[in-house]
Amino acid sequence: MSSKITRALPELVENGIITAETAQKITAYYEKPASENSNKLFIIFGILGATLVGLGIILIMAHNWDDLPKFVKLILAFLPMLIGQAGLAYSIVKNKGMVWKETATVFLFFSVGACIALVSQIYHISGNLESFLLAWIILCAPLLYLTKSKAAIFLHLIFCTYYAIVTGYGFNVKTSPLFYFALLSTCIPRYLELMKQKTPSAATFILHWLFPISLLISLPVCVEQSPQITYILYMTVFGLLFNIGQLSYFKNTSLLQNGYKVTGTIGTLILLLILSFHGVWDFAFQNNFIGMIEVISVGVFFIAAGITFLMSRQQQNTKMPNVLQLIFFVFGIIFLIGASDTITATVLVNILLFVIGIMQIKLGTDKLHFGFLNLGMLIIAALIVCRFYDTDINFAIRGIIFVSIGIGFFITNYIMYKKQQIKK
Repeated sequence: MSSKITRALPELVENGIITAETAQKITAYYEKPASENSNKLFIIFGILGATLVGLGIILIMAHNWDDLPKFVKLILAFLPMLIGQAGLAYSIVKNKGMVWKETATVFLFFSVGACIALVSQIYHISGNLESFLLAWIILCAPLLYLTKSKAAIFLHLIFCTYYAIVTGYGFNVKTSPLFYFALLSTCIPRYLELMKQKTPSAATFILHWLFPISLLISLPVCVEQSPQITYILYMTVFGLLFNIGQLSYFKNTSLLQNGYKVTGTIGTLILLLILSFHGVWDFAFQNNFIGMIEVISVGVFFIAAGITFLMSRQQQNTKMPNVLQLIFFVFGIIFLIGASDTITATVLVNILLFVIGIMQIKLGTDKLHFGFLNLGMLIIAALIVCRFYDTDINFAIRGIIFVSIGIGFFITNYIMYKKQQIKK
């Protein structure tokens, strides 16, 4: 499209439709993104190349490892790391572009991990996977701020999450799973720095997804002896994520760029649908013991969710908050009721889901927004389908209900479409 426009410029100037100065501005506008895109591709391929070179060196050394004397093994263990440090120092001293810095950072990150593993193997140092990952992540943490590398944040987040999976989901863990939060916090200042940029980069939008996903995957590190606390823990975190997504920073971003809002919404609804089954509550409260780590974790996330809710309300101009912003608080009350009366808790969750569906439909009709309208109808439809498994309803009646729901979707969307046409 841009090439067609730039080719047509001389003709437009010749016929006096635009001036030569305007033509130059248009040409400069279309040339700039092309340059930026090629630079981004160069960075991506540079990172990919550094990763492959690092892995290739490890494989070559591993193939001939047993035949080498100890001092050669030691030199080979440190050599990739020294090359990576030299490359990084050169890129900083000579003030090279981000391609150099990103490539050197990725290469150094993997060479540090290889060096730790090889030295441990050479000297038969005992250890386990979690302590190895912990040492690797801590040693590479300075890379987050040394070169302002975006790849360093991605690698840090991915390996922090892997550490949480190993410690939070595993057995006979030697290190503390809660180290995950300390490791996560080291990259938050760098993340906030990226968010303050006037024009957020694609890397920042990816981080808006990576942070909530990493947190959700890693939450089991907060659960030790009380699996039933998992439900309120996840619901509180979903509330925190949704309220972060409601902050003014995300006001002009699309859903694709707002991972907090999407994960918060989907997570809340799926968890409520799961808890709309009475059997889940019965199973959850077989053990009423609640450990201290679980209580502190829920308390911290609850306070964080409450603060972000208040912040988002101060920044919004609407009179009423979105119902999903307060679910974590309402569910907290239901969870306490469920500890003594699981049937009442189940009924309340079903009512809550129904209310959320109705509120979303109302929001959709007020704003003439198809997204809210269909989300509300989808919630109610999903609630009806879930109840099919609790009750003994004839298949013919179930079929009729499904057809009715489908017709309801069609009619409602058609009415909304007509309203939009009239408004235009």
